[in-house]
Amino acid sequence: MQEHLLPREKLQTKGANALSNEELIALILGSGTRDCGVFELSRHISDYLSSVTTLPSMDSLRKIHGLGIVKATQILACLELSNRYILSAKAVSVVSPEDLLSRLASLKFEERERFVVVTLNSANYVIDVHEVTSGLVNQAPIHPREAFVPAIKDNAVSVIFAHNHPSGSTEPSEQDYAITRVLCAAGKVLQIPVIDHIIVGKGGYTSLCRESPEIFERSF
Repeated sequence: MQEHLLPREKLQTKGANALSNEELIALILGSGTRDCGVFELSRHISDYLSSVTTLPSMDSLRKIHGLGIVKATQILACLELSNRYILSAKAVSVVSPEDLLSRLASLKFEERERFVVVTLNSANYVIDVHEVTSGLVNQAPIHPREAFVPAIKDNAVSVIFAHNHPSGSTEPSEQDYAITRVLCAAGKVLQIPVIDHIIVGKGGYTSLCRESPEIFERSF
């Protein structure tokens, strides 16, 4: 019977993680319209949000078939609220790459490559997330000097680097591996170990520490 649960019942019994994107959107909308059922409308919205590279505007949402002003404002409000929590200073203990995804999610919408450093204290709690550099469509030049300045100012015990691929792919390039090796070497000298380098894209994320753990002095 649980296989046929409605989204609200499914969330109550299995948790929010068990719901698909369409089911989560259906819960936000609450109902469909005269011309479009709630699940069909949710599918249209999910398809649109999966394809965009920037945060949507009211005008762009209104182009989705069946989505009126009221429901478009509901979606925008949820996106804005999520964005505010992503950018909040709420303490997060990092024991895996997944623990950082909410803080890095906004990178997937960037049209240019951005390189950030996440500074951590001795208990692996996030101190802050700093943008180190913003570059071209497919390249953000990074130097160890600039990369570790925020970590030194924060008295960080370790760091995690992250950047986005505007193309959407999270496949590490040779340049990604090369700069990771340089940053790990610099971190060893500074005694601020690099414990991961995460690549974010529209298709998800890749942890270089999981792909090539031998590069890193320590991990999670």
